[in-house]
Amino acid sequence: MDASLRPGRVRRAVLPLTAAVATAALLGGCSDGGTAAAPEPASPSASSSPAQRNGSGVTDSLQSDYQRVIKNVLPSVVQIDASNSLGSGIVYDDQGHIVTNAHVVGNERTFKVSTSGSGTAITARLVSSYPEQDLAVIKLDSMPSGLKAARFGDSSKVEMGQIVLAMGSPLGLSSSVTQGIVSATGRTVSEGSAGGGTGATIANMVQTSAAINPGNSGGALVNLDSEVIGIPTLAATDPDMGGSAAPGIGFAIPVSMVKTVADQIIKSGKVTDSGRAALGITGRTVVNAGYQPAGVAVVQAPANGAAAKAGLRAGDVITKVDDTEIATITSLTEALAADKPGQKVTVTYTRDGAKKTAEVTLGEI
Repeated sequence: MDASLRPGRVRRAVLPLTAAVATAALLGGCSDGGTAAAPEPASPSASSSPAQRNGSGVTDSLQSDYQRVIKNVLPSVVQIDASNSLGSGIVYDDQGHIVTNAHVVGNERTFKVSTSGSGTAITARLVSSYPEQDLAVIKLDSMPSGLKAARFGDSSKVEMGQIVLAMGSPLGLSSSVTQGIVSATGRTVSEGSAGGGTGATIANMVQTSAAINPGNSGGALVNLDSEVIGIPTLAATDPDMGGSAAPGIGFAIPVSMVKTVADQIIKSGKVTDSGRAALGITGRTVVNAGYQPAGVAVVQAPANGAAAKAGLRAGDVITKVDDTEIATITSLTEALAADKPGQKVTVTYTRDGAKKTAEVTLGEI
């Protein structure tokens, strides 16, 4: 069965800490109100090997690694309070810039930021938000002592099986840490717009078994070298279980995208080069006589857009991009998410009942 994804923001009025013992229901971001907390994966110390039972050897070494990483990274992770929601953030540089999720900041422009050390609230202001990638940058009015910029890793070095820690403020519990592994890389995930999400489709996400709960959004997913490798953003829910959590399935925006977006916002106040491919159409999902999705109908294809230049026009129904079947707007967005502007794709479509193909050179959003 397919798990669905939805991001959200924790509402202070619905932070029942007893929900931590219930079946989790969150998918996304690590900030949706009224959802229960996901159970943490079992600690490696629960293994029955002699070295671990004796509290020595492998267990001592891994425990020391965890403690070192937590000590190194927590001073770079903050809690972000908006008017009626909260999430997490990572100190990006020594000038007080903090990177977080766009769905954490929402439509707010000023925030209260609490540090892991003193817990003192400091005012921060929005620099810019980029909902298309669910990222945003805010800036502290002043940089307090004890707060430091995080170290960011290399997305190309993230591999399945790596041990990772997720740090943030799940359910408003600041400076919380959960552990797991990198379960997969290269995931393309559509987060949806319900529950406060931006509706973004994000490519190359890191899937992790570390528990991701409401309030973790915008926090840090870190490796044992104390490097941030991603921003926890989504957790999976299972629609066949009433929307309750699919335990141990969380997603983080890769650090390469985090740095690309944050650097542009800090330099220019906005994203000037998205690197995101565009087909150059306005479309809608169409259904066949059996009320099943049949493709994406082109509603508009501006003359200067990629699709129009390749010969597509309003009324055409797109059914495939390269080898990927297209049934809905979401599937079209996901098919293009990992592509780059200037890349050529083969689009299969129908016009007046006839099947056609066109080679499209993708534009940029």
